[in-house]
Amino acid sequence: MHRKVLLYTATALLGLAVACSKSAPNPTSPTASANPESEAAPDGSTLKVPAPNTTSPTGGVQAQDPLTLVASTVAPKYGAATALTYRFEVRSGSTVVASGTTAGSGSSVSFTPSSSIASDTNFTWRVRAEAQGGFFGPWSADASFRSPVGAFMRGNEIRDPLTIGRTVGTPVGSTRFTAQGLQVMTQDSHVRYNLPQTLEAGEFSVMVTGFDEGTPGDKTKIMSMQEGTGDITANDYRFTAEKRGAQYFLPGATVFRIITGGGEENIHDSARIPVGYSDERWYLWKFTWGANFAQLDVREDSETGRVIYSARVATHRAYRPVPHVVYLGAPVGRAGPIDASVPGAIYKNLHVGPGPRPVFPQ
Repeated sequence: MHRKVLLYTATALLGLAVACSKSAPNPTSPTASANPESEAAPDGSTLKVPAPNTTSPTGGVQAQDPLTLVASTVAPKYGAATALTYRFEVRSGSTVVASGTTAGSGSSVSFTPSSSIASDTNFTWRVRAEAQGGFFGPWSADASFRSPVGAFMRGNEIRDPLTIGRTVGTPVGSTRFTAQGLQVMTQDSHVRYNLPQTLEAGEFSVMVTGFDEGTPGDKTKIMSMQEGTGDITANDYRFTAEKRGAQYFLPGATVFRIITGGGEENIHDSARIPVGYSDERWYLWKFTWGANFAQLDVREDSETGRVIYSARVATHRAYRPVPHVVYLGAPVGRAGPIDASVPGAIYKNLHVGPGPRPVFPQ
């Protein structure tokens, strides 16, 4: 009987030891050094982070140049030590036209596409967080924007905002970029554009500020065109839009001349009208021409502001300068610098082309 009790006791102890040896170890909490992934989420993402929020541009607005996409940063779910980068995609429909990754800074992250984005075009964009090892979080919701008008000169077109610190033209003499646009500092300075193709009919328009009727000069020019780079005064395909200066007997007088080939019969002058300008206001100078007409309109404050000058002349033949050269201001002609550019004038949002003026970012 005593032996049976000992046997039963030994058997029970052995069973208890085996049971304890099979117990599961105590669970541990995730740490910052743990991998940031688990199994893929329904959307395919493998990184436990929320989707970033798109900040700008959104809502289909026209973006400023240079195009910069801005989003919010996110925090990893497991451990702040996980280093994140952010992948941006710009799409036209379902086609990715630009993409890249960058690191965030603080609460925001920004990305400037390095590839060429078509100007004045609608796009969408999105962003997601990524971590080393190929892990990625969910995409943000799509945001929409219209790309900047951009700066280019191609064919018979020019678009030059002049507010982005560069120009597709060639500055000549003393010019500088300001927060408002490009400023022509002296009468013998200007910006030259060698148009690749002749524009026989179209529009030449630009916003201008920084001058009034007391600005130095005589028959000074706000804008001009000609054939080649010879003396503009006698050029057979001259166009000049003039705001006459303090040395002229009628300061502020506004007038234009267009010459459509050789001969006195092809010289056409508009009405000369005195206008009161303010160096603190913007003005749209818009010249349009076709096979049998030319017209200059000046509006104050904006592209849709009050018309303060408007004149039209009939022409007898097409305007065909070859090569076609366009100027902000004007080169020095035979009368000297006193008849060239308007000193101090600031230009922005230049358009030259066969179509109507585009919408420029303000």
